[in-house]
Amino acid sequence: MTLHISQKEVFQAMRQIKHPEIKSRNLVELGMIPTVIVQGDRINITLALPSLDVPIKQELIDMVKQAVAGLAEGLQVEIDLTEMGEAQKVVFHNAFRAEMQVMPKSGVRIRHVLAVMSGKGGVGKSSITALLASELRRRGFKVGVLDADITGPSIPKMFGTHQQPEGGSEGIQPIASRNGIKLMSINFLLPDENQPVVWRGPLISRAIQQFWSEIAWGNLDVLFVDLPPGTSDASLTVMQSLPLDGIILVTSPQDLAGMVVRKAANMAAGLSIKLIGIVENMSYLLCPECGAKINLFGASHAGYTAERFGTSVLGYLPLDPLISTLCDEGNIEIYQSEIFKGITNLVIGQAQIEEREEK
Repeated sequence: MTLHISQKEVFQAMRQIKHPEIKSRNLVELGMIPTVIVQGDRINITLALPSLDVPIKQELIDMVKQAVAGLAEGLQVEIDLTEMGEAQKVVFHNAFRAEMQVMPKSGVRIRHVLAVMSGKGGVGKSSITALLASELRRRGFKVGVLDADITGPSIPKMFGTHQQPEGGSEGIQPIASRNGIKLMSINFLLPDENQPVVWRGPLISRAIQQFWSEIAWGNLDVLFVDLPPGTSDASLTVMQSLPLDGIILVTSPQDLAGMVVRKAANMAAGLSIKLIGIVENMSYLLCPECGAKINLFGASHAGYTAERFGTSVLGYLPLDPLISTLCDEGNIEIYQSEIFKGITNLVIGQAQIEEREEK
């Protein structure tokens, strides 16, 4: 018996399938069914995935087969898997983030949200976050820092702030630094800053979302999110729940750090999030006697990583003992250098941060 199933009917069946993680959109709307070929009782469907190793791949295949099988008995269904192109990935991930996005408090207006990320710990990610916030504030921008490194928070100590947040008519108020940078960190909520936070991933993710959605940030030009090292639940939560405008990657010269930061870059690229650029910290030491550059940690690999991911090196920051001293003293806002001013200029340009008339 010849079956008369049309391509239109198959597409209509695909429109009835909601993505398990994006329940507001069907597979056709998400660009996941680019082609359907019908030849008698044989139906060939191309299923486009953002990545061929997505955990729910088999679930999606089964859903497609089941939907087509419901059109008529005796249909033979073949599924060809393909990976989405870059433009398709952007559409898919934008839809995913729209589904997952957590809204800020009423009255909060944040023009740019930038995450600072590293592959491994110890490369100075939090220091770079604090320095960027300080330099932008020095230029008159309204700036905040959300410390998403829940198990290893260091932002409060760098800024020399230790008081607990207070509630107000608008909600929980962030802590203001000496120069007016708005800060929120788990360390503000602990009775003892040395007390460990021994939480599993879901609790950490929830805390980050609450720092975004329940804090009265007010009007900010830029909110920096200091991510924990690596590509854990916390980083994924920020990338999926917050309206990120881009990510700044921090690394150090040795290839081990470069290898791990490339994992972070791949994660950002896989989620279609813009890479603002790379800062290579502790790039070299200037000899105090002759001014020669000493490559304490070997040759730089930042340029290779930047080229590989189609981004740029924002700057090479030397190893400066003054930064460590000021961080320990809680005076990071004091630090200034021409090199870091140049890095900040590039961040402003790449992230398209525009000055506004009223500061």
